[in-house]
Amino acid sequence: MRGWFRLTVGLLAIVLGALWTVQGLGYVSGSVLTDRREWAVVGPVVVLIGLVTLWYGMRARRRRG
Repeated sequence: MRGWFRLTVGLLAIVLGALWTVQGLGYVSGSVLTDRREWAVVGPVVVLIGLVTLWYGMRARRRRG
C-alpha cells in the first residue's frame, strides 16, 4: 500500500509544481501567485521532489511484486 501512496503524492507534487511554475512565470492569470518570481523557483523544486517520490513509489511497487 505504501507504494500507491508515494505514487499519488509524487504525481500530485509534479502537477502542483508545474502549475506553480507557470503561474509564477505569468502564463496563468487570476491568482495571487501570478507573476511572482518566488513561485517560478519553488515550482521546479516541488516538481523535482515529486519526481523523486514517484521514483521511490515505483521501486516500492516493483519490489512487492
